[in-house]
Order: sequence, then C-alpha cells, then structure tokens
Amino acid sequence: MVIKDVNLETVCGITSVIPQNESMEIAFAGKSNVGKSSLINALMNRKSYARTSAQPGKTQTINFYKIKAGVKDVDGERQDEELYFVDLPGYGYAKVSQEVKAKWGKMIENYLHKSQVLKVVFLLIDIRHEPGANDVQMYEWILNQGYRPIIIATKADKLKRSQLPKHVKMIKEGLGVLKGTTVIPFSAETKAGRDEIYALITKLLREEDEQETKREGENLS
Repeated sequence: MVIKDVNLETVCGITSVIPQNESMEIAFAGKSNVGKSSLINALMNRKSYARTSAQPGKTQTINFYKIKAGVKDVDGERQDEELYFVDLPGYGYAKVSQEVKAKWGKMIENYLHKSQVLKVVFLLIDIRHEPGANDVQMYEWILNQGYRPIIIATKADKLKRSQLPKHVKMIKEGLGVLKGTTVIPFSAETKAGRDEIYALITKLLREEDEQETKREGENLS
C-alpha cells in the first residue's frame, strides 16, 4: 500500500452535519494522548499532517482525511483506491467538563450511527498500561454500535520486544475482548506494526471492491 495523496477534507464540530462520503471510512478512537495523531501521521506517511500535541484533549472535532493510495489487487496489479481516515475526539481527559464530555460522546455516537461507509474502528490502547475504565467503556460501546474494533497497542517502542506478548495479553484480558480480536502492537517512532495495519486496510479495500462488483452484477441481472 502506497500513500499518494492526503487531504483534510472535512472538520466536524458538535453542531456540524456528518458528511455522506462514498468511499470507505476507517475511524480511530482512543484516550487523549494515546498517540492517535501520531498513528494517523505514520499511516499517511506524513510527519505532522494530523496535529500532535503534548496537551491532552486537543482534538475536539471529527476530522475526515481523504486518502488516495496505490493498492495491489489479488493478481498483484496495483490500482488506485480512495478511503477516509476519521479521527475521533480523544476521551477520558480529566480537565474537560462533564458537559463537554457528553457533547463529544454525542458527536461520536452521531457519527457511528449516521456513517453509511464506516468499515472498521481502530481502538488505540497504550501498550504499557492495563486498560482503564474509559477504555473498557469505549470498547463495549463500539461493540454495542455494531462494530468489532481492531485494537492498536501504541507506544510499543517503550517496551522490550520480549515484553510485548505479555502486554498484549494484558490488554485483551483488561478489555475482555471477543475471541479472535486482532491486537497490533505499534510504534510511531520505529513504524513497527505499520505494515500489518496496511495489510489489514488492503484486505478491507479488496472486500469492498468485491462487494461493489457483486452489487453491480445484481443490478444488471
């Protein structure tokens, strides 16, 4: 998967209308300061396109990044694909009022309900620590919205490689994940895990293309 172009196409605030995009969307959710912007930048192959900040709670909007990528199909031929990375507001930031937290939650819920092309939600968890109550709540909430999240265990470079399996197990047990749930250790510093995420996105795009071809065939018959 080769990123060819990136564009911050839509920024939605609390009162904004969710865009009706046609291309597949992948959403990114995670606690404030878990490394969400760093992950998105790494996947977009850009240094600082998505804003990163040492100040938690910085992302207060839903940001839609339109991605153009070259992806190899099942025959090994490369074709251009379009998709969206959707950056959701970080949760669990203590200094934000309950009223603001409620508004952010409503905004995320509104997006999950209204998007017609959301394919998967990536839930980011800091691999160094056991998931907190906010992480468990978000995981269960995403499940209740009808999505089965992929877990991205961020900041993997902060641990020794030998420690990773133990901490992945800790995250799975802490969240109480469904059997077969994918957990990918990731480092924004070393880009470890990026190829695995690219492979997963490529698979989703191929599935989307197959479904579109099937729908077109049914319409013609």
